[in-house]
Amino acid sequence: MKLAVKTYTKNIVPKLNYDVLIENQADGTVKATLLGLPDCQGLGNTETEAIEKVSQSLQTRLETAKIVTLEIEAPKVENPWLKIAGKYKDDPQFDEMLEYIEEYRRELDADNEEREV
Repeated sequence: MKLAVKTYTKNIVPKLNYDVLIENQADGTVKATLLGLPDCQGLGNTETEAIEKVSQSLQTRLETAKIVTLEIEAPKVENPWLKIAGKYKDDPQFDEMLEYIEEYRRELDADNEEREV
């Protein structure tokens, strides 16, 4: 398995999008929780205030941490159909079977055409 880690300098940091769970609390306040980071929360009197606080919380956290992107190469898996590909190429009855299949398909097509009329 190959891993590649992408890091960015502070001058060239891409914008990141986060999903935030907004919950109205029983006491009338609003709690915003960053999905994927449940300990990163903001509590406010309004939704906007809660979102601002969770954003500040994340900014504070990122001052001493960083986000990297991992690219993981998927393992190479053999196509299961390749195991039987060409299995019947030397079978003397293979051409006969193909002719049977083609004839059956023609019969089905003819039946379908009759039903459509």
